[in-house]
Amino acid sequence: MKEEFEKPYFAKLADFIKQEYKTGAVYPPPQRVFAAFDNCPVERVKVVILGQDPYHGSRQANGLSFSVSEDVVIPPSLQNIYKEINDDTGVKMPTHGNLERWAKQGVLLLNATLTVRAGAAGSHQGKGWEEFTDAAIHALASTKNNVVFLLWGSYAQKKGEFINRNRHLVLEAPHPSPLSANRGFFGCRHFTKTNAYLIMHDKEPIEW
Repeated sequence: MKEEFEKPYFAKLADFIKQEYKTGAVYPPPQRVFAAFDNCPVERVKVVILGQDPYHGSRQANGLSFSVSEDVVIPPSLQNIYKEINDDTGVKMPTHGNLERWAKQGVLLLNATLTVRAGAAGSHQGKGWEEFTDAAIHALASTKNNVVFLLWGSYAQKKGEFINRNRHLVLEAPHPSPLSANRGFFGCRHFTKTNAYLIMHDKEPIEW
């Protein structure tokens, strides 16, 4: 990924983001922007869960897709993820929404856009983050084998459509948002399917 930091688009993106942080509230905090990579280095990645934007509410975003800090109310999409995990695996629903424990086990929780203006969903889309995160997914898909990609919703599915299905396991379902979870996210059993695949390829399963 070093090459990406040196490209013209990333210089423009960095200037834009710096200005955004100077002039208003932006999430997540600057030190958490690259938390997905910090918490799950490439050599440890076994599973990738793609999100779209960070949460844009106060104190919600912590740099990991779908995750919030422990003192923040669990958002509806994550509640639905927990519900499916419970139905699929029997694991009890946690009392908080911090997913760092997944990241430490090898789950890359990557949003397509790594920052957002407070209260303005999609406000940092089209500024260069998508090119950066596409490069990250390409790098993973081309240098590693037998990674599980969980693509929930049409946005994530489009972003991951180039992934070689013979080399990796790609599982697709509707987004876990309350607007679409009933259309097939519930009952997708992605969590037991993921662990069965990891075990088959001599990797430790995820403790969801």
